[in-house]
Amino acid sequence: MISYIRGEIAAIEEDKVIVDVGGIGYSIFMPGRVMSSLPRVGSDVKIHTYLNVKEDAVQLFGFLSRDDLNVFRLVISVSGIGPKGGLSILSQLSANDLRYAVMSNDVKAISASQGIGKKTAEKLIIELKDKLNLEDVLNNKDVIEVSSGSAVANDVQQDAVSALVALGYGNTEALRAVRQVPVDPSCNVEDVLKQALKYLF
Repeated sequence: MISYIRGEIAAIEEDKVIVDVGGIGYSIFMPGRVMSSLPRVGSDVKIHTYLNVKEDAVQLFGFLSRDDLNVFRLVISVSGIGPKGGLSILSQLSANDLRYAVMSNDVKAISASQGIGKKTAEKLIIELKDKLNLEDVLNNKDVIEVSSGSAVANDVQQDAVSALVALGYGNTEALRAVRQVPVDPSCNVEDVLKQALKYLF
């Protein structure tokens, strides 16, 4: 199995990148949102890869972070979602955004991915809830910054998310905005809500 490829970017195409490693060009399919953040042609790059072997094709799928790759593997473990479907989902949502969508049962955010219908999105949510450690999502410093008083902070954050949803924002969108607000024990729901709204405008 090929865990990662490090080399020089030889070409960037619509849905894949060609990486030159010792004179051999590896064609690697990547999510659209990741493609836009690749360095320019001629730059060195390290891409974490998943090798998909079928009867009629051998394909590499790649990501700039190990976390994205791990989430991709979880997504394609769901029955009915293949590598192309997994790539579509991670083109629409980042790994953390997908976590938020699963945690908040946001079928709409997931089904916005090309080729992913409502039933498939619902199935993905059900199956990934058993595989992702969602209880730690709000406590993860990479998701929401909490200086102290975590239990109190989480209550405030949850209430702020609920308030944003009541205002018409999607669950995932609301979670993403709230997690950008640094929270301390002196913060109340109104404080977090005001700051979160700034990220939504």
